[in-house]
Amino acid sequence: MTIRTLIVTWVMAIGVVPPQLPAPREVRIGVDGASLYGRDVGRGEPLVILHGGPDFDISYLLPDLDRLASSYRLIYYDQRGRGQSAQGVKPEDVTLASEIADLDKVREHFQLETMTLVGHSWGAVLALEYALRHPARLARLILMNPAPASAADLAFFRSAYVKQLGSEMEQQRTIANGPSYQAADPDAVTARYRIHFKHALARAADYEKLMTIMHAGFVKQGSDGILKARAVEDRLMADTWAIAGYDLLPKIRTIAVPTLVLTADHDFIPVEIAAHIAQAMPKAQLVTLKNCGHFAFMECPADVRAAVDAFLR
Repeated sequence: MTIRTLIVTWVMAIGVVPPQLPAPREVRIGVDGASLYGRDVGRGEPLVILHGGPDFDISYLLPDLDRLASSYRLIYYDQRGRGQSAQGVKPEDVTLASEIADLDKVREHFQLETMTLVGHSWGAVLALEYALRHPARLARLILMNPAPASAADLAFFRSAYVKQLGSEMEQQRTIANGPSYQAADPDAVTARYRIHFKHALARAADYEKLMTIMHAGFVKQGSDGILKARAVEDRLMADTWAIAGYDLLPKIRTIAVPTLVLTADHDFIPVEIAAHIAQAMPKAQLVTLKNCGHFAFMECPADVRAAVDAFLR
């Protein structure tokens, strides 16, 4: 084994992007009534990344998820009305149908006959909704720290969440009802998310790192952008979790593409919720990461890489 091979092997093991990778390529993707911001980095098999929220954008995934770019081509985009895809978008024009159509336009833009989708948190729900409508356009699915796929599991999560926060739940309500948060002041928004994600990560250092990344993202987004993203979130909730009896679990039994469901033992979303998704899908495997939380790509990069590599092999 050469010295260079040893160095590359060590770099990949610790989850750092090798310096020889080309710079990310930024693109605009025209869709009906909007222009989506896209980011393309790395080489190898393409993976289309769906961020969570749904009021977030791709900024919280960076730079940590880029570690996978040493082996894969990562195609990110800000979903309509969020991040750098917000300009000219009216929240009332964003629906689950428009989200699915936008994702298919991203696939077409990058000339992918089929694609591997990686959905984090809410992005996993969007990935499942897309898979139900366009199964032939998928090669594989990776659902990372998935959000609930049914109204029953959403209620289960909310119950666990309230227990986790305890007396801090009232503190969060006070912030959320205050004038600064209502006006989308970035500092107030960060203060609310400090409580929201307090039990979502396994280690204090990762929690502080996440809060630093998120605060910078909220400042960049600005109050107008935050308010628009919130309104978009409300629209998407109305099309999914707010529907009485919303339940993807019986439907996803028809999704026959190989699927990796990644969860973690310190995720604030109970492991059972990911297990329910994996159990419902005929070709799904569930991997539970140890000493890891909701942002597994940041907290446990070597374990995430090992799981993704094994699955994609």
